Amino acid sequence: MNNILKIALRNLLRYKRRTLLTSALITIGVMAVLLFVSISGAFKSMMIGQITDSMLGHLQIHKRGYVASIDNLPLHLNLGGADMQKLETALDALDDVEAYSPRIKFGGMLSNFEETTNIRLNGVDPVREILASPLLSKRFLQGETSDGLLKPGEILMPELLALGMNVKLGATVVVVATNQDGSVNAKTFIVSGILEGISGPGGRDGYIHLDDAREILRITENEANEYAIRLKNPDALESVGKQLAAGLGGELNKQGKPKYEIHTWEKLSPFYNIARMIDMMTLFIKLMLISIVLVSVMNVMIMAVFERIREIGTIAAVGTSPGKILSLFLVEGLSLGILGSVVGAALSLAAIAVLQASPLTFDFGRQKGLLLSPTLDPMEIVVVSLLVVIVSTLASLQPAYKASRMEPVTAMRQV
Repeated sequence: MNNILKIALRNLLRYKRRTLLTSALITIGVMAVLLFVSISGAFKSMMIGQITDSMLGHLQIHKRGYVASIDNLPLHLNLGGADMQKLETALDALDDVEAYSPRIKFGGMLSNFEETTNIRLNGVDPVREILASPLLSKRFLQGETSDGLLKPGEILMPELLALGMNVKLGATVVVVATNQDGSVNAKTFIVSGILEGISGPGGRDGYIHLDDAREILRITENEANEYAIRLKNPDALESVGKQLAAGLGGELNKQGKPKYEIHTWEKLSPFYNIARMIDMMTLFIKLMLISIVLVSVMNVMIMAVFERIREIGTIAAVGTSPGKILSLFLVEGLSLGILGSVVGAALSLAAIAVLQASPLTFDFGRQKGLLLSPTLDPMEIVVVSLLVVIVSTLASLQPAYKASRMEPVTAMRQV
């Protein structure tokens, strides 16, 4: 085997220009794939983090039927005190759950005493909400969070509504809402913060204290209509969802169906479709890499066979077995794949290090100056490199088989 490796490397060095061009082509392909995977993965992770850590959480729990009618924000599907206790007991038992926050979402009318518009409000526990949505405090355009997210009697206004109604920090506004029984109630609030808008649902949401939400809706007991859950590791999303479903599956409603619904951010946010598109584009780029490696290596090996017909006939005539001739050309293809993948991976790591040293920023919707920090998973390097090596070896198989089946006498007659 050592002799075959030495002969294969010697043959590659005999045709330096061709070897370099082929290796360069494979290297460029590997670099393109790894850089695309790194940058697209960083973009995907950042946007998922923006969505989950700003408002949605990684998981949400509601009473059955709530999400289907979420546009109406129904109050008759609130979780009662007993429901909340069961949910919190189940969540506390899971090590992967970092934090959770109960919310009351409802629609209302907002007035600055000059004009009125509709608003969607989130009644939250400030301490628990900031743990479940840590990036919420980063969305403050005006106001401070040094004393907590907000206090009773305060409201956090979305940027679009604040600009449209010319509402300034410290202004007084009135929120009018309809209760479960159809009666109307109102409460005065002080604007303590203005939040930067975000893309997608939730970009026009305002925030008030959970106690204020219960007061304005005349809810006398401990109720919520949503639980937002943050995980320690977002990759555990599926497993935590299954554990919660198993733990809460025994709770049935009057119709004999599961009482609670567990939704991942993927089912709640339209950005999931963009994330899937990024994954499809990554797969397409990998298929392009396979095509590049397959065509380039096969072309080189076919040319090598035609140029070395007499050499093949000579080594076959002196007793070299077809298996060894086959191995010789396969090792050449393998060597090209290894060389291209190693150099490509090294250059990719160097390019990513440069990108990390010079941070990339971009705008997404109304979000400005988002920082893109590309990283490369070692497993991704291994997968792409193995893919290149395997494809380059397989691309050598047909020319190698052709060379191994040549008749020595016929081959030695070729000029």
